[in-house]
Amino acid sequence: MKNSAALTAALLLGTALTAHAADAKTNWDDLCAKCHGTDGKGQTKMGKKLKIADLTYPAVQAKFTDAQAVVAMKEGITDQSGKQVMKPVEGLSEEDMKALVPLVRALAK
Repeated sequence: MKNSAALTAALLLGTALTAHAADAKTNWDDLCAKCHGTDGKGQTKMGKKLKIADLTYPAVQAKFTDAQAVVAMKEGITDQSGKQVMKPVEGLSEEDMKALVPLVRALAK
């Protein structure tokens, strides 16, 4: 009986983690890929226009912490002249934003 309860708990936890990862992927596809591209390279029409950094490069990802990535999603990003180059992500909770960070990190080669 204990083994089946433990197995059930493990399966439920695995399902919850998988569902959470799917949500992050869906959020990326719906909210981020337009500019960053599905692969994170930023080679979309908008990404090229905004000169978005290629998130597949570890050196690019080393320039920001996980916490800074969440702040960028919450507040947007401005360039050195103060021009907004990334709008804040709307419609996501802070937990959803935090869930996107591992997905972004996984883009690095």
